[in-house]
Amino acid sequence: MNPQPPAPSLPSWATWRQRPFPDANTLLLHGRQPALVDSGFVGHAEQTAAWARAHAGTVDLVVNTHWHSDHVGGNALLQAYGAAIAAGAPEAEAISRRDPGCCVAEYLDQPVAPYTVGLALDDGQILRLGDADWEVVRTPGHTPGHLALWQPEERLLVVGDGLSDYDVGWVNLALDGLDAATTALASLKRMADLAPRVLLPSHGPIPADPTAAFSTALRRAQRLVDDPDGAVWYGARRIFAFALMIRGGIPADEVEPYLHARAWLTDAAQLLELTPEALAAELTATMLRSGAVVLRDGRLHAAADHTPVAPDALRVPYPRAWPAAAPPR
Repeated sequence: MNPQPPAPSLPSWATWRQRPFPDANTLLLHGRQPALVDSGFVGHAEQTAAWARAHAGTVDLVVNTHWHSDHVGGNALLQAYGAAIAAGAPEAEAISRRDPGCCVAEYLDQPVAPYTVGLALDDGQILRLGDADWEVVRTPGHTPGHLALWQPEERLLVVGDGLSDYDVGWVNLALDGLDAATTALASLKRMADLAPRVLLPSHGPIPADPTAAFSTALRRAQRLVDDPDGAVWYGARRIFAFALMIRGGIPADEVEPYLHARAWLTDAAQLLELTPEALAAELTATMLRSGAVVLRDGRLHAAADHTPVAPDALRVPYPRAWPAAAPPR
């Protein structure tokens, strides 16, 4: 068997941190305007801020690839320390309005501490991050406001949840429409056309072979297009596993009542033409059979590697109860 080739190298002004769930990976860009791309889960905000400050001294700007809880959880704390927040225009505008659906936090039951976006990013916009210029590339699909970041001189591409070394991001057909998978596939093709030297995904390691990573991701994304029911099931499995991770598991006798109360499960059941009760039972059973979840000490736990979260860290308000947005910095 041939040894796995090493991951492509990063320039000295970029520090990469791979993190297990429930956090997204982070990228720190050094220079005159130190910047952090994505800020992890709220339960680990202190660790995120401490790591960034230890490596850069200060963080002037946080750029979010999208607004899911594992990408924006450190925003509030870093903003309190003086960082500005940048995000894709559709998400930035919704956060500024304090829309109840911000970050899909309440819908997914994933807590996000309140923050304000000071810089709305559009496709083709050039950002100075550290000492290098990066181009904003709109890549909707995983969320409507999802974006990638392209550094053409070094041919670095931050892909967010567009793809990873093991899978592609799930798509929310209930909220974003039945064509969301087609949109995600088109975004993936757009990123592949850039022919990056280095792919920087939000989950998993840096792929050793970007071309092979794109080839695999494109096949997987095409399956989401061809099999909408499969796409719904895929999203349900990912959301449920994340819920178990951030809660340290859920007591076995409370799992199905918990699922019955979730808006995402109700929507998934409707798309699959099932009752929420039937979907909850089948979801739990199939994930137990596959080993994706395990029963231990009377609680159902996610089997994937993840970092524990202190229960107190989850006690932040849903966006409908966030205070009014502060004026942009």
